[in-house]
Amino acid sequence: MIATVSGLVADLRLDSAVVEVGGVGILTYCTPTTLAELRVGTPVCLHTTMIVREDSLTLYGFSSSDERRTFEILMTASGVGPRLALAMLAVYSPDQLRHAISTSDYPALTAVPGIGKKGAEKIVVELRDRLGPSLEGSAVKVSASSDDQVVDALIGLGWNTKDARAAVESARRATPVDVEIPELLRSALQELKRT
Repeated sequence: MIATVSGLVADLRLDSAVVEVGGVGILTYCTPTTLAELRVGTPVCLHTTMIVREDSLTLYGFSSSDERRTFEILMTASGVGPRLALAMLAVYSPDQLRHAISTSDYPALTAVPGIGKKGAEKIVVELRDRLGPSLEGSAVKVSASSDDQVVDALIGLGWNTKDARAAVESARRATPVDVEIPELLRSALQELKRT
């Protein structure tokens, strides 16, 4: 299994990027959000999932491990293949999908091309307990232990403990005392982007 691909962006297409690794160009299908972050000639590290079929090996790349994990879990639902899972992540962020599925938001799910009402119902039944809770859907006031929750979330997204804790402390100084966890997480991510 290829878990990550690191190299220079050699080419960008509407639905994929070519990453040059050791002189070999690797075609990786990505969400529009991931593609928007890439620039030809710049270094990139994509979190990837390889789908093996009888007649093909296809690589799907994501800007975060959370996006990749969500993609892999979405494909465990019956009737959801890699293309549909990628379409779901093209329309919604992982947290928005967790919220839509945990709250049985069928209209949100049917807004994804390829998902009808029955498909949305099946996805909710099969994935409600697998995706986990939504950070945005569970707005909890920040307390001392909430800082640790945000640090854990950042570590889960790929940052090391030291950088994650520094970003949360910096975000804490710049936000109101009663800020909610999703807002603190967004502020911490902004701090990490500046470094």
